[in-house]
Amino acid sequence: MPLRVGAAGQCRCSGLVSLGRNVFRVIEEFVLRVPNRPEQVEINRVSPDVDGGRYAVKRVVGDPVVVEADAFTYGHDEIAVRLDYRRHGRGKTRWQSVWMEPLGNDRWRGEFTVDRVGEFRFRVVAWRDPIATWRRDIVAKLDAGQDVDLEREEGAQLAEGAAKRVGPDDGKLLLTWANRLRTKFDEATRADLEQLVAYDRSLLDPDDGNVFEQTSTIWVDRPLAGCSAWYELFPRSASPDARRSGTLADVADRIETIAAMGFDVVYLPPIHPIGVTHRKGANNRTQAQPGDPGSPWAIGGADGGHTAIHPGLGTLADFDRLVAAANGYGVEIALDLAFQASPDHPWIREHPRWFRHRPDGSLAFAENPPKKYEDIVPFDFDSEDRAGLWSALLDVVRFWIDHGVRVFRVDNPHTKPFLFWEWLIAQVRAKQPDVVFLAEAFTRPRVMEQLAKIGFTESYTYFTWRNTKHELIEYFTELTTPPLSDYFRPNVWPNTPDILHETLQHGSRGTFIARAVLAAGLSAHYGIYGPVFELQERAAREPGSEEYLDSEKYQIRHWDNDRPDSLRHFLARLNEIRRAHPALQRNDSLRFHDIDNGQLLCWSKSWGSDHVLVVVNLDPESVQSGWTSLDLSRLGVGWDDDYVVRDLLTGASYDWRGPHNFVRLDPASVPAHVFAVERVNAGSG
Repeated sequence: MPLRVGAAGQCRCSGLVSLGRNVFRVIEEFVLRVPNRPEQVEINRVSPDVDGGRYAVKRVVGDPVVVEADAFTYGHDEIAVRLDYRRHGRGKTRWQSVWMEPLGNDRWRGEFTVDRVGEFRFRVVAWRDPIATWRRDIVAKLDAGQDVDLEREEGAQLAEGAAKRVGPDDGKLLLTWANRLRTKFDEATRADLEQLVAYDRSLLDPDDGNVFEQTSTIWVDRPLAGCSAWYELFPRSASPDARRSGTLADVADRIETIAAMGFDVVYLPPIHPIGVTHRKGANNRTQAQPGDPGSPWAIGGADGGHTAIHPGLGTLADFDRLVAAANGYGVEIALDLAFQASPDHPWIREHPRWFRHRPDGSLAFAENPPKKYEDIVPFDFDSEDRAGLWSALLDVVRFWIDHGVRVFRVDNPHTKPFLFWEWLIAQVRAKQPDVVFLAEAFTRPRVMEQLAKIGFTESYTYFTWRNTKHELIEYFTELTTPPLSDYFRPNVWPNTPDILHETLQHGSRGTFIARAVLAAGLSAHYGIYGPVFELQERAAREPGSEEYLDSEKYQIRHWDNDRPDSLRHFLARLNEIRRAHPALQRNDSLRFHDIDNGQLLCWSKSWGSDHVLVVVNLDPESVQSGWTSLDLSRLGVGWDDDYVVRDLLTGASYDWRGPHNFVRLDPASVPAHVFAVERVNAGSG
């Protein structure tokens, strides 16, 4: 647009001129503004970290937390880098500190141990360190035979400056050092330099240094969240009498046996009343026959909803007795949180706005096309009464917490909003920080990871579908390596009521043993679908299906747990080994070792002086053998050491030397070695 020009030929744009002057003034102020403090130290690439501190890093009580960061400054000055940490929230404590050590290439490392459940915070603080810089330079000049009179005076002045920041007693010590530096410089004075540097660092104030902007968060869980073995069973199939269905009292009677097998958690599918509308029949038939019990996941009926117990299983008092019995044996009862309803749930009538409706006004049942779940209707988590629904579901969790439950397996959490779970878990933890949530989500990796980030304690995995050597190495390397391992705790299951993989369908007894060893040995958390796995049930509903024939999801079964072919004793021994060896209770030391046979998988885990080496035959039919190429440094063994590997499954021992040793495994007997590595003596090399 052309400028308007007046009679005198002047531009009539005083507004534009004024605006321009303001812009130039802002630019000038920005360019000329001098920071009110000198540049100190750059800090970045702090680990562990989850999305720039947005989500918490996970640890359990007693875990070391190793923190690393890049820290550097311009020029050649020495720097001091400190790691501060403290308990946050309720029971908040003062910052505690450890000095970080240089790793080289401007990388620093520090470590602390978390000692209680709850939220911890840590931060990295760094300073330019004039006394350490001075000490470095004066020592270099002394070693070169140069005159250091001026450097001695500089050191004295630094000590005097430090004396002004402390109390009288400490000030006297610093002034004594200053005087000693001025009067003479002997070996005793030189020996004091390191002490002077350390003393001065103790005076550093975070306000005088650079603090990493994002204070990182760690959520610390109780030990069960670090290692656990789960056993799943359907209470209605727990009866020892084939003429009646099982009850919670029958489950209580089985607890002693399950505890003797070494399982920490007994997980029960939903124990609530089951709807009758569109009830599913045996093998997921859409038409139920008289007497069909229906799916436990179709929750709600005339007898109540998510805080009621199916009358055929017993009463709330029976449940309380079950929890008490389990706790008496050191076992915890886990309940299923299935946030969905049958069409007969009381909330359908009382709170219709909590559910989705189709254009014709009918309730929308659950679907995962082409699959249909006509007996289930989902909640509408974004309904107009979202606050009412969310609060009611939180009340469900709190109800069962009040009845002694501290472990929940959450059904299909990936079909509900992330924000809901983040809110609910935070609400629960605020009052009950020891509650454990297991996410049953077999879905896209990023979705599973997000659920772990927002607070789920443990997560189901793709282990069931990882069966070849390459698949297992690639997958478990990913699961046990940061950054994923900082927040995602894998809980691996060879089978579930929904998943009977073809490896088990077409496998042998040895296949079930091998999969159990893989699960229990590769992950600190594992579970089995109880008697079905013990008795090696492997009949699929139809070819190509992963559904069990005559699945307990739709009908009552009766199990002969004392059958001679039961894996009960093997599983008990496997869990006994896990409990005796802390190396198997962690994931962070998992390392795979080479072995020259594609059907043999070899790995180790270590913790302190405990080293466990495992070899598994992945072939369900044939004997496989091969030569190992062990990374001996991972086993606490020198290159030329003699050592013994003792098979914890069979009791056999073998004298080994060096990395290359022969193994042979027969799936018809025991298709795995679980070795304790015991060093005998150091070699001469």
